[in-house]
Amino acid sequence: MTGKTGDNGRKPRPARASRDGEPVIHTSATLQDCRIGRFCEVKERVLMRSSTLGDYSYVERHSELIYTRTGRFCAIAADVRLNALNHPVDRVSQHKFTYRPNEYFVGKKLDRAFREQRMEQGKVVLGHDVWVGHGAIVLPGVAVGSGAVIGAGAVVTHDVEPYAIVAGTPARFVRWRFEPETAQRLLQLEWWNWSHDRLADAVDDMARMDVVSFLDKYDGGIEI
Repeated sequence: MTGKTGDNGRKPRPARASRDGEPVIHTSATLQDCRIGRFCEVKERVLMRSSTLGDYSYVERHSELIYTRTGRFCAIAADVRLNALNHPVDRVSQHKFTYRPNEYFVGKKLDRAFREQRMEQGKVVLGHDVWVGHGAIVLPGVAVGSGAVIGAGAVVTHDVEPYAIVAGTPARFVRWRFEPETAQRLLQLEWWNWSHDRLADAVDDMARMDVVSFLDKYDGGIEI
């Protein structure tokens, strides 16, 4: 993965790449302490803090990612909020002045323990090939499995299994994208870790073949 300014150095361009793979980040986006992968896109007025975006993933306009780790090939729609931070409801006041008193009072310091708790215990983790629909909200501490779909406007309060489709407020299971055996084959195939050139060889089949036929061709006879 590379940072916004390519802090890990420019990598060789894959032989079959249409561009050099450097992330495309809109000038109106705000990124703080983030790592952005190759072939990623971050669109207009996106806000990201202390987050990572895996190779080939993209974030549409006006979305926010806070303390989030995102895998490869994730599609994050517009107006999404990944990690809508909680307030300390067990305190006398849940207002931010109890954990950011430095913004209000001379000599007071940021509550670093509370901030670290948010960063570590409240981190949101997305697997690979996850689609987060328009306006969805994922609450702190949630893990979303590879291949999952989060419906538009959903509020996700619990972990989402790989290849599950969830929707609603709060989000509930709707159905599986594929039969369990097929989903397991995809997880074992890990196509998202293929090289760029291997993906170039397979992308037409991904678009045209049904998933079982694709697996029969590419999984090398993996037994479940």
